Amino acid sequence: MLMRRVIPCLDVAGGRVVKGRSFVALRDVGDPAALAARYEAEGADEVVLLDITATIEGRAALHDVVRRAAERLSVPLTVGGGVRTIEDVEVLLRSGADKVSVNSALLSSPGLLGAAAERFGAQCLVASLDARRRDGGWEIVIHGGRTPTGRDAIEWAAECARRGAGEILLTSVDRDGRGSGYDLELVEAVSRAVTVPVVASGGAGAPEHLVAALRAGADAALVAGMLHDGGYTVSDLKAAIARAGIPVRETAAGAASANGGTA
Repeated sequence: MLMRRVIPCLDVAGGRVVKGRSFVALRDVGDPAALAARYEAEGADEVVLLDITATIEGRAALHDVVRRAAERLSVPLTVGGGVRTIEDVEVLLRSGADKVSVNSALLSSPGLLGAAAERFGAQCLVASLDARRRDGGWEIVIHGGRTPTGRDAIEWAAECARRGAGEILLTSVDRDGRGSGYDLELVEAVSRAVTVPVVASGGAGAPEHLVAALRAGADAALVAGMLHDGGYTVSDLKAAIARAGIPVRETAAGAASANGGTA
């Protein structure tokens, strides 16, 4: 039985985790390594760390931040931001990442996916797609949502999968940080177009939003603000998913509850 995943996302700027709305109005929410460890303890299946200003500033991701987070984790760590070459992928993997997420560079260097997949394996590569609604569909945007590309998001997701991406990280820029739920039409359309796992991102504000995204075809749900703000724990979210009849890996808190409060 395929277990669905709950994945906390740590957007990092200046070495700190930040959260905003539609990629702007950022506020500080904590230390990346400490938050990564906390979310793993709550039952996170993976952790995503995205250096959201690396591409805009024309630099590589903050490798010291990656190393500190990796040292605190036993679950898989996906890292993205500023990845432009196969050498960038290698450095992040050597710094402790289990997977590397590539976003803006794919538009100018689509061959990067195939070359990296051949060298490191497709399981290490995540194509990160940021999409906005436009003219009845969705357009890929890059550079932190600032630059439209004219590329159709559904077609681009399918192409990335064909070129070697082992997973699609799909973010609705329109929904990001708003807590109104994922763009389910987008999730469903991309999930139908590819055979690799799809991670839904952008808009989670309540447990039922995760349930809806998983029912729409996502293999995993990315969450950020609803955890950072302390309204929910990973255990809370996974318990709600399990109650909805969707298989998830049990957390320590869930096991304790099932056993009458004993671990």
